[in-house]
Amino acid sequence: MLEKLKKKVLEANRQLKKRDLVIFTWGNVSGIDRQKKLVVIKPSGVDYDDLTIKQMPVVDLSGEVVEGKLNPSSDTATHLELYREFNDIGGVVHTHSPWATCWAQAQKAIPCLGTTHADHFYGRIPCTRPLTKKEIEGDYVLNTGRVIVDCFSDKDYEYTPGVLAAGHGPFTWGENPKQAVKNSVILEEIAKISYRTLQLADKDTTDLDLSQTLMDKHFYRKHGTDAYYGQQNN
Repeated sequence: MLEKLKKKVLEANRQLKKRDLVIFTWGNVSGIDRQKKLVVIKPSGVDYDDLTIKQMPVVDLSGEVVEGKLNPSSDTATHLELYREFNDIGGVVHTHSPWATCWAQAQKAIPCLGTTHADHFYGRIPCTRPLTKKEIEGDYVLNTGRVIVDCFSDKDYEYTPGVLAAGHGPFTWGENPKQAVKNSVILEEIAKISYRTLQLADKDTTDLDLSQTLMDKHFYRKHGTDAYYGQQNN
């Protein structure tokens, strides 16, 4: 079942380690088949080097395992909430990559300070509100997804394909698992660059924000109907 998707999700999970986003088993990638409404996700606690296609669990959008003997990731309910609410995404990534996690633990959004950021994320990369005691003691993993969705009530999840879960770490998404991993790599690099920029600067953060005009120029040259970056297909 879903052998092609399993292969893509397997390779995407391996990329987390290759790209230095994780150590041990500190992250997971999933992918969805929208027609079948089924999700393939990393099995819980299995080392990336030991992963095989046969080990990849398949779950439905309610979280029921429909194929596989291993338990799916402990973050599965968060992934599923994002798939249910963000209708156009095809892959989700969660890591504890150090630079992005620093911002999440500080409970701070990453400001758009330069064109490197603006090329890939439109505006600030938001940080969710902290979970309440009731949310933590209840369905914690599902509620993590819900506060992410709430955070995007006034934002475009396709233009800003990532978020910092307060006190936790980053989540990213994309049109497929490979793109979601790419967004995770870029988010980590932006988090590092932004932190170092603020360390060097002697100005208030708001004084460093990229102008709206320059941010729009860089973002829309790569995204949207009038994008012109790269080679155009004939």
